[in-house]
Amino acid sequence: MRGLRPGAVVSEEPEREVARWGDGDDRLGHEMAELVGRLSAEDDMDRETRGRLLGRFARLLAASARRAGAAGVGRGRWLTDTFMEIAPHVPVRDLETLSRHHDGLRGEALADSLVRAAQRATTGVGAAGGALAAIQFTAPPLLLTAPAQILAETVVVGTIEVKLIAELHEVYGVQVPGSGTARGMVFLQLWAGQRGFDPLQPGSVTAALGVAAKAGLRKRLLRTFGRHFTTLGPFLTGAVAGGALNNAATRRLAEKVRDDLRGQHVEELRRPPSIEGGG
Repeated sequence: MRGLRPGAVVSEEPEREVARWGDGDDRLGHEMAELVGRLSAEDDMDRETRGRLLGRFARLLAASARRAGAAGVGRGRWLTDTFMEIAPHVPVRDLETLSRHHDGLRGEALADSLVRAAQRATTGVGAAGGALAAIQFTAPPLLLTAPAQILAETVVVGTIEVKLIAELHEVYGVQVPGSGTARGMVFLQLWAGQRGFDPLQPGSVTAALGVAAKAGLRKRLLRTFGRHFTTLGPFLTGAVAGGALNNAATRRLAEKVRDDLRGQHVEELRRPPSIEGGG
């Protein structure tokens, strides 16, 4: 298992790789990154496993929040910093790997398949998060605090969507310049703005590292966090609501990003003609 640059494009089985960040001493951070990497992968995962991983991640987030203190957590600064540490380091597949993982699809058909996979992933996280929230009505609060569960869902769903945006850029041939760190920050900014990268916009990469970009990211994270409060309900009603909300939000995000990327006219993308009988 090798280290990865943030925002790096890799081609060999990235779903199994774990991001490495920090100075190697922060075991809490490494475990959080590993859990988010597993939860953001396209691998089919049953609800029990996903719920267990999400619950573990929520407990780690709670421990991290206690370290940060009330002031940092209350203003959203800690959540933003945590997201910025984790999301850009999730491996991004190159075009050839994406096509191989999606039955040889290309162009719009490949983009469609990527979006469906991301929707399934965020729906699954929402359902698992809602199920965990339902536990709050029947179990002692020591099991898992609802705010930590919602924070976990927010970070994981955001990471899945950041990865989707980065891989859609691969599909549409829109390259984001710069180092791995800079690219990772750009994809975070694009997620916050719900748009695709515009190579003709001056300062797009440097702006992604600025104070204003971080403020925009914090605002988007807090909106997402607020949306997930609707999953707090008894008798698994939250599981249904959480899955449906995430599915719809991921679809809307993908539509906006794809519209922007199509407008770049970097390469002509056409749907392959359908073949009767699948032969």
